[in-house]
Amino acid sequence: MAQPPTPIKPPVPRSIGIMHPLTWLVLGARDMLRCGWISYVHGLAMAVFGGLLLVLASDRFWLLAGAFSGFLLVAPILATSLYAMSRALERREPVGWPLVLKTWMNWRDGDFVKWGDEHWNLVRFGILLAAAGTAWVVLSAFLIQLLAKAPIAAPRDFLAHVVLAPTGYLFEMWMVMGGILVAPIFASTVVTIPLLLDRRVRVAQAIAASWQVVVANPIAMAFWGAIIMGLILVGLSLMLVGLVIVVPLLGHASWHAYRDLVDVSSLPGWEQR
Repeated sequence: MAQPPTPIKPPVPRSIGIMHPLTWLVLGARDMLRCGWISYVHGLAMAVFGGLLLVLASDRFWLLAGAFSGFLLVAPILATSLYAMSRALERREPVGWPLVLKTWMNWRDGDFVKWGDEHWNLVRFGILLAAAGTAWVVLSAFLIQLLAKAPIAAPRDFLAHVVLAPTGYLFEMWMVMGGILVAPIFASTVVTIPLLLDRRVRVAQAIAASWQVVVANPIAMAFWGAIIMGLILVGLSLMLVGLVIVVPLLGHASWHAYRDLVDVSSLPGWEQR
């Protein structure tokens, strides 16, 4: 009589020190330097996309503010190949454009291979993030247009009539709304995408593991979130050029965050069919 399959234990969150996220930055910088220009191309693509947002919404800053915020919400899924590159370095495997193409399009041996569950899981989660980003763009634009005392067409208008408005609490409301949306998304993405890339889990399992990590390490995760936002703001403030460095740094660092924050030893990898 055949024995029932041994149930797979769910990923187990680990506890870390409050300052441990700084270690991820060091390891991320090491991976970025080892991968070289392939990593920087990811950052350049993000900077170019940000530039396109600026051009398309240059006279609609009320829309631009929400669009940039929404863009940052989906950025974790766009860094998937950076996670794959750090994993390859960890396994002492070659890193190059074939790996990037395999990660995004399942391009192998000069041809496209039918997507498996590992790709579709990432697509499903990407759709969830895109929906959240779109919802924030719409809500942000609606709030600013509805409550601003004057038309918001340029950064100076946003500063004068939203950030520094002498009456009302529009900026505070905008920030609270953003926080209400960003906090659960951050909790849902801390380890989700690297986990989906690395192990045979469902989207719901990966999201649950990410929340467990945050619950187990609330202060350290708050510190990590502050680091991410601080570096992104630096990258944006440098005329978007800073994203060329910031994006790959955070992408590679996020892989090491996943490796430290969750024990996946009981879960099979995608290569284990």
